[in-house]
Amino acid sequence: MRTLLRLFLLVIVLGLLGGLAFYERPLWVQRQSIHLGLFLAHVHSNYVMTPEGRVHYYEAEPPISGGGVPLVLVHGLGDSSESWAPMLKRLKKAGFHVYAPDLLGYGRSPRPADSDYSMDTQAKFVVDFIQALGLQKTDIGGWSMGGWVTLKVALDHPELVDRVVLYDSAGLAYEPQDISVLFHPADGAALQRLADLLEPHGGTVPAFVRRDALRAFAANQWVVDRSMQSMRSGKDVVDARLSTLVPPLLIVWGSDDQLLPLSVGRQFHDLDPRSELDIVEGCGHLAPKTCPSKVASATADFLKTNPAPSGSVRTLARMH
Repeated sequence: MRTLLRLFLLVIVLGLLGGLAFYERPLWVQRQSIHLGLFLAHVHSNYVMTPEGRVHYYEAEPPISGGGVPLVLVHGLGDSSESWAPMLKRLKKAGFHVYAPDLLGYGRSPRPADSDYSMDTQAKFVVDFIQALGLQKTDIGGWSMGGWVTLKVALDHPELVDRVVLYDSAGLAYEPQDISVLFHPADGAALQRLADLLEPHGGTVPAFVRRDALRAFAANQWVVDRSMQSMRSGKDVVDARLSTLVPPLLIVWGSDDQLLPLSVGRQFHDLDPRSELDIVEGCGHLAPKTCPSKVASATADFLKTNPAPSGSVRTLARMH
């Protein structure tokens, strides 16, 4: 009886401690949950040495002979490889060998104080990552700022890239209104505004989550600011170069994206008429995270179809 009572008390204490940890550091608890989910799905957290240092990445390898089709996924501004978690699991099941690095300055990758964190610097970082893994030819996908980085890799090093996928991508001469304010939130209200733009159907972010998110922003704000400075300079926009892209291109866009509206996705498609544009209904800027089933399915279909689909526009009903 005493043993059962002690176990009961232990469960209560652990529950209270867990609740307190979630209240004080909800983002940390969420990250641990993501790490556990990826571990249980046999998605590995690895490191590789590059000229920039010891780079962290997630690797999802399907249990098939030959290791699967290589695919490198590049995250966006102020983010990390963990945001690809829903896609990693699904693309692994679809037969892809997926590598998702933390970009320079983000996640668990190096944060050199003297880097400008420009699109050019991040593109070189991704090229170094691909070469460090020994990949001879890989598909590559990028989300938001990561799409811009991905395009620079494909334009400057077409010999490394087989096919390209963009998810609600930056990279054209279009700047969201007040971007320098949006990604430099000063209080909970500013953070809620950013959340509403990123995911218009996400609802109100709880105050304790906003408080923790503001701490996270402050810790990495200098890296985000340098990346934004590079993007706002316009030096690396790809409008004039997109027609010269060699690899086939898939553009996946949330129909309700409020940060980079669908008109930007259509502009990408117009600049490369060979590309395929897939519009995911009811999804916002975070489509790969909030609508992963449909986005992963569209990705797999494009990357596996021979020859690559060309010139079409499809509207995809939302699926979770």
